Amino acid sequence: MHGLKYPRRIIGTIIILTALFAFASEAGAQSRGKRWMTKLNSKLSERYSRMNNIDTTYIARPATKWTVRVRANVSGTSIKAEGMDQGLHFKSKLEADKKATLSVGVSYLGVSLSASLNPAKLLDKYRDTEFHFSTYGKRFGFDFTYQDAKNFTGWHESEGMERVELPDGMLSVKTLNANAYYVFNSRRFSYPAAFSQSYIQRRSAGSLLLALSAQGQKATLDWEQAMELKMTNIGIGAGYGYNYVPSQGWLLHISALPTFIVYSKTSMAFGDTNVPLNYHFPEVIITGRGAVVRQWRNKFVGLSAVYNFTNIGDKERFAIHNTKWHVRTFFGLRL
Repeated sequence: MHGLKYPRRIIGTIIILTALFAFASEAGAQSRGKRWMTKLNSKLSERYSRMNNIDTTYIARPATKWTVRVRANVSGTSIKAEGMDQGLHFKSKLEADKKATLSVGVSYLGVSLSASLNPAKLLDKYRDTEFHFSTYGKRFGFDFTYQDAKNFTGWHESEGMERVELPDGMLSVKTLNANAYYVFNSRRFSYPAAFSQSYIQRRSAGSLLLALSAQGQKATLDWEQAMELKMTNIGIGAGYGYNYVPSQGWLLHISALPTFIVYSKTSMAFGDTNVPLNYHFPEVIITGRGAVVRQWRNKFVGLSAVYNFTNIGDKERFAIHNTKWHVRTFFGLRL
């Protein structure tokens, strides 16, 4: 019995030391985590409140750290085709189902996180896939949209013939749109004030903008004769944006960014026959934006819109016009 006393003491000591070590390690990890969070918060606060590269007479950061917002989003897509077929002029237009979502977002010192819900998707009434991402920085920013749409309906008319209604399911289109901007007068003109509300525009100001646009598209049409269309386009251009502040608490924004296509690769296939489409000047990608924002005390409400238009080809032979738009209403609180 006496021989077992010491092993028990040793085992007990080991257990106690292990527990103390685990407690110390956990306390140390918590301490390190707390120091890391404090350091991160300090860095974010420093970046958020930095004013040396803006004119505070025109632009300001909200005084609060937190922003909570609710958004309702609606987007739509349409494709128009126009040209000549066996000496006869024709036109076609197809529209995809509109997408509507509700989203809730939270921002802390300019870092945002949001989640969205598509009620029609949950009810199986919206079968397309669409992904939209945008970021609006003080100097740089971009929009990125990917859509896989199959629910197009529309019409087709040819010279000397009656209009034909085109039913759902004939056209399948995968589209990738991206456009980016650079602001020259970022000290006084703020895109985020209009679109993310992470800045406040105090006085009216405008800026010259540089723009880069890109589009990739693959369309398959199953009607009379199967057709496949592939397009890749890259455009470079410049535009102008203006933030108008008619009175305290109001902001009206408008901007246009036309880009001329400098790289284009387009082909159309009918069965085993591939027909390349030659470049026809001018081929353009145009991005337009608009917004209205009203803010009072710690609240703001508004509406914003982004419009993207692409013109490819020659209507005397074959031309395609793509339109993509996105409208958003929002309400937010600064805490």
